[in-house]
Amino acid sequence: METYSLDYLDQLESEAIHIFREVAGQFERPALLFSGGKDSICLVHLALKAFRPGKFPFPLVHIDTGHNFPEALVFRDRLAEQLGEKLIVRKVEDTIKAKGLTEPKGKFASRNALQTYTLLDTIEEFEFDACIGGARRDEEKARAKERIFSVRDEFGQWDPKLQRPELWNIYNGKIHKGENVRVFPISNWTELDVWNYIKRENIALPNIYFSHEREVICHQGQLVAVSDFIQLEESDTVLKKTVRYRTVGDMTCTAAVESTASHIDDIINEIIATKTSERGETRIDDKVSEAAMEDRKKNGYF
Repeated sequence: METYSLDYLDQLESEAIHIFREVAGQFERPALLFSGGKDSICLVHLALKAFRPGKFPFPLVHIDTGHNFPEALVFRDRLAEQLGEKLIVRKVEDTIKAKGLTEPKGKFASRNALQTYTLLDTIEEFEFDACIGGARRDEEKARAKERIFSVRDEFGQWDPKLQRPELWNIYNGKIHKGENVRVFPISNWTELDVWNYIKRENIALPNIYFSHEREVICHQGQLVAVSDFIQLEESDTVLKKTVRYRTVGDMTCTAAVESTASHIDDIINEIIATKTSERGETRIDDKVSEAAMEDRKKNGYF
């Protein structure tokens, strides 16, 4: 009798599709948080496999800080249009004005922490009871603590010591009114898994993930793109470097890596050789303190 076994990418894909369908079955108003970055693009691809030829049972939602890479925004809009899926965009700048929030100051004034206010307002506006995100456990230690179904209280807060067991791929989405769940279908994937999957499925990405020339400054060993969102100082030297991005957040808090990797195979080889996580190497905002990410997540961050 012939036996059939799934390879590891098939297993990860099957798990993610199962999670998507659990969300559709257990929640009334889910949403997929979509930024135009590689992980959220993979989520969209998995959602296509889970629900086509039908429409997605949720809209795509982007919390736009106003400091995004233009390439990611162009890709976001084009993909949503190609798929014919609903895209909801809510802007942090509007929240700052409406709530009278104080913008961070300084050289790399990031709105990252302020995204939480806009996200929670958006959840309340549309009464979302589940928000699907592309976070992975290998990215950062706070994310390694989270369950795949991660419950938030009525204030959007997360308690890392109060989480539900997840045994035998059984996910408990039962919540009280006002609570919501963050769902992470690719939580068990690694950065290398994501890139191998992108290669296998021939998934298109914004071109900033591949090597290109860009004007940057060197800050504490990191290469930060020159943009209207950072304050150049007299001591800064603008360099033209061949770089790519491992992760795509705001231009104010995401550093590039020097790289000539212009093809997926080159990127995969780089990832195999590196000893640093993508956020550890390229995210300035995670270096504020040892618990920077966990503190933000406790307050309602992605």
